[in-house]
Amino acid sequence: MTTSKFTLPPFLRSSLRSSLSMTLMWVGLVITVCFILIAIFAPLLQNLGLIQDPTASLINPIHEAPSFSHWFGTTRQGYDVFARTLYGTQAALKVVILATTLSLLIGVPLGLVSGYLGGVADRILLFLMDTVYTLPGLLLSVTLAFVVGRGILNAAIALSISYVPQYYRVVRNHTTSVKTELFIEAAKAMGATPRRVLSRYLFLNVIQSVPVLFTLNAADAILILGGLGFLGLGLPEEVPEWGYDLRLALDALPTGIWWTALFPGLAMALMVTGLSLLGEGLSEIFNPRK
Repeated sequence: MTTSKFTLPPFLRSSLRSSLSMTLMWVGLVITVCFILIAIFAPLLQNLGLIQDPTASLINPIHEAPSFSHWFGTTRQGYDVFARTLYGTQAALKVVILATTLSLLIGVPLGLVSGYLGGVADRILLFLMDTVYTLPGLLLSVTLAFVVGRGILNAAIALSISYVPQYYRVVRNHTTSVKTELFIEAAKAMGATPRRVLSRYLFLNVIQSVPVLFTLNAADAILILGGLGFLGLGLPEEVPEWGYDLRLALDALPTGIWWTALFPGLAMALMVTGLSLLGEGLSEIFNPRK
């Protein structure tokens, strides 16, 4: 005697999955927007006296546990952890937005042109991009950071190189499949130039996956930036940055000063979670599963 396993009807499974994806996307969006607002209004909060200068040490530097005067405590150097955590959001967003935007502006056009034209140039570009893609992102970023040096723009450049192949591969693969469609052939038969075919017909049909990739790369870039900061290769020391603050907190942990590592680490984890949830939700919208 065999027992049948109960399964939900396909339409109900699809509805539940869609509802869960939308819920997670909205949670991720709210978290991401909160961090964006923190980055925008942190200087205003400092001007109003609600938070301290993140780069100003106390007159008599001594670590203090979280209290009403210092909500997240202070470091052994006398810096206010709450202020540095808020301003760390600003530094992270600047680098992440620059890095993902640079990689998008380079990878998308290359993928479009390479996939549409094909030939020797396409094979060479594909080989180069695959070579870069096989390298671990953190290792590549560390190597590039040694070359370009520290700073917001330099960190963004070091991060963006590892993301260009991802945009290139996604856009190229979509372009090679879409360019054989009948509406593309009809446009070329009506005299449309390659530039017009690329910009008007192909671009809008292959760009759907880019927002998903953008958010997921942003989440990954925050982790890599934190790794660079932890190694002392990210931003200058005077710029509050979560990875660098975790590096400073490493020596303080054995002495029981837990708060200097907890709050920057939580901020980094929460921001990465928000962007990841947003990316997964967008993926369900643009590429729904049956």
